[in-house]
Amino acid sequence: MKVIRIVSVALALSCSVAGRPALADTRVVMLGTGTPVPDHQRAGAGVAVVYNDKAYLFDVGYGVVQRAIEASQRLGIAALAPVNVGRLFFTHLHGDHTLDYAELVSTYWWRRPSQIRVWGPRGLGAMTEGMYAMMDQDVSIRLEGSQPIVNRDAYRVSATEIEEGPVLEEDGLVIEAFEVSHGDVTPAFGYRITTPEKTIVISGDTAYSPKLVEAATGVDILIHETISEEGLSGLEDVWQQYHLRAHTPTGALARIAEAARPKLLVITHVLHYAAPVESALTEVQALYDGEIVLADDLDVF
Repeated sequence: MKVIRIVSVALALSCSVAGRPALADTRVVMLGTGTPVPDHQRAGAGVAVVYNDKAYLFDVGYGVVQRAIEASQRLGIAALAPVNVGRLFFTHLHGDHTLDYAELVSTYWWRRPSQIRVWGPRGLGAMTEGMYAMMDQDVSIRLEGSQPIVNRDAYRVSATEIEEGPVLEEDGLVIEAFEVSHGDVTPAFGYRITTPEKTIVISGDTAYSPKLVEAATGVDILIHETISEEGLSGLEDVWQQYHLRAHTPTGALARIAEAARPKLLVITHVLHYAAPVESALTEVQALYDGEIVLADDLDVF
């Protein structure tokens, strides 16, 4: 049986109105916890923050849209039905974070009431134009035929290339981007999401980042990638050096967590190679005494 771990932090479930418990308005749903290494149990990178019945997606790697459909239909999170998703943020443009972009936009687009708004680094515009070219035949057939369509422009998105700083503020939610160090990829971003109930930081792919430590200090949930040091030690030197420039080994992640002291550290996007994926958890736990979870797809916090 799939266990959905729900972690109550900050104000969640602690307040009351007229003597009745108040449910938290903010949930984090892990839509994909995988890496570029194929794994039938893990979709590519994707995290959803669901606030006030709106879904804010961060990355859409391969399989993430299917996970969103599962979350909407099996877990009852209606905001994650593809036609309801209206906000998407990219940390960077590696394929394991972007391959379901077209899947999200094209799924049932003719029933979508409005365009998806999208934010991401330089290159987002060119990637979006390529997506339109791929969708051209489908869109032309539907627009020129007799099929009912709710919004004839919904196959397009409103895309914004960003720099670090505030990105979106609406309905009490604030999203800020900060640059992280992901090897050859520039810019690459992490995100800090603040709602009245929770503060959440999503690392994206990054090596050790002082900016991330600053953004994550004292947050309710820190969602961070890592690479198992046991798995790293089994690689050729050229691959070790490549990964050390682009990702955070477990020892460095423990230092980040010790400095930032989040209420909950969620480990995701684990490169582990021949080592078991659980090695990442045990390696961090050996150096850090805070609350830690090794995330699976469709975990809810």
